[in-house]
Amino acid sequence: MKYNLIITLLIFLFVASPGYSQSFRDNNNMLLGKVESDGTIRNANNMRLGKIFEDGTIRDSNNMRLGTIEKDGTIRDKNNMRLGTVSSDGTVRDNNNMRLGTISSDGTIRDNNNMRIGTASGINSRYAAVLFFFDLLY
Repeated sequence: MKYNLIITLLIFLFVASPGYSQSFRDNNNMLLGKVESDGTIRNANNMRLGKIFEDGTIRDSNNMRLGTIEKDGTIRDKNNMRLGTVSSDGTVRDNNNMRLGTISSDGTIRDNNNMRIGTASGINSRYAAVLFFFDLLY
């Protein structure tokens, strides 16, 4: 019994370790890519597209700066031009404050017409906005 508990705990620690990744999918549930625990973004073929760093900097696979995600949800391009925002409730707006869509707490991504356009379960909503609405990594 004691060994079963130890093995179960070890398996849990292995599965819950920092090496996890979360996928993002289109409306047809086709895999678009994944976000690794360190912020690395990979496409469906596992090719590295770039990385979102802890300070909010977004870089491509050649380490070129593409933009930033600020703590308040503002998303900027490489020239520091404001592209839009992601609010704490998941609403995504462009630079003109026009609503682009929403990212719900369960990871469902919806466009401005409330049509489901994908999922990003377990992915930071700001990262999901960069991936689905602002195309900084494609």
